[in-house]
Amino acid sequence: MKKKRILKWSASVIFASLVLVTFIAYWISSNDCNHRRAPSHPMNAITHCEYGGPEVLKLEQVEKPILNDNQVLVRVRAASVNPLDLTIKGPLLLRPLFGLRKPKETRLGVDYAGVVEAVGKNVTQFKAGDEVFGGRNGALADYVCVLADRAVVLKPANITFEQAAAVPVAAITALQGLRDKGRIRAGQKVLINGASGGVGTFAVQIAKSFGTEVTGVCSTRNVDLVRSIGADHVIDYTKEDFTRSEQRYDLIYDLVGNHSFSERRRILNPNGICVMAGLGGAGWHEGFASRLLGELNGYLRSRFTRQKFIAYIAQFNKADMLILADLMQSGKVTPVIDRTFKFSETADALRYLETGHARGKVVVAVQ
Repeated sequence: MKKKRILKWSASVIFASLVLVTFIAYWISSNDCNHRRAPSHPMNAITHCEYGGPEVLKLEQVEKPILNDNQVLVRVRAASVNPLDLTIKGPLLLRPLFGLRKPKETRLGVDYAGVVEAVGKNVTQFKAGDEVFGGRNGALADYVCVLADRAVVLKPANITFEQAAAVPVAAITALQGLRDKGRIRAGQKVLINGASGGVGTFAVQIAKSFGTEVTGVCSTRNVDLVRSIGADHVIDYTKEDFTRSEQRYDLIYDLVGNHSFSERRRILNPNGICVMAGLGGAGWHEGFASRLLGELNGYLRSRFTRQKFIAYIAQFNKADMLILADLMQSGKVTPVIDRTFKFSETADALRYLETGHARGKVVVAVQ
């Protein structure tokens, strides 16, 4: 009896300690907003010191980045927004990563395109005046400093800065999902659910570049768009449920996650793969958590079947950025841009992205 009492007391102490540690961590979590000095070399950037909707964003002056020996200083001409940017809302499940009470990272954006202004002394592959594009945290700013051997490459001459800025996150996601996780190959039948969105418009074109037969799923207003970027077949989800079709696919690239494990299995070939690349719209929204659990359920259940359901997180690398540049140079991939906003309208760009109805990418013209 005494032993049980001790164990119960110990459990209570452990629980109370965890609560106390979490409480302390919450209240001491902060960011650099309260300690900023007037910048010596100012530049404009989009910042957010608190969690919240697009209304928490500010266009303000911060310190211009200092170039080191292995970096490239890029004057940003255009950037684009992604669903990840909507984590400014601070969903509770993600706060242990992004900051419990306030966001650790106060800058916004990843995708950018611009002109090299200066290079470090160890950099040989770029020079001042080169037009480039790539990925870097804090890309919604006048300038970014990027390591020359990472995710930055020359911009093809046949695309604009706005088009180039639309590429990095979305196109990398599509390329790695189809090629590395979906094991796409010529002659396959591929279905892309969510074919008209930022990632989806790249996925359709990249899948076609592999020599596959592509079926895109989208709403009525986007049927012509999806067909224009190369889809062989287009299904209007407002009129037809693709999971009830007699057609079978070798690969499903699912950016929506609005169908069950069993429904998607039904239209997969015996050794087919379903790559789960999205959860139905931009950012954290109503239904996100339930769809996340549904995709986890699909992943676990597929461990016991020949058909595989795979989730992944895309990773930037220079080799894949070069592949995307080549695809655009050859005309096999052309970025689709829905709207372009001014730098001062970045909050409006995020509000529009948040609706989940953007056709292709939403871009911000920085310069």
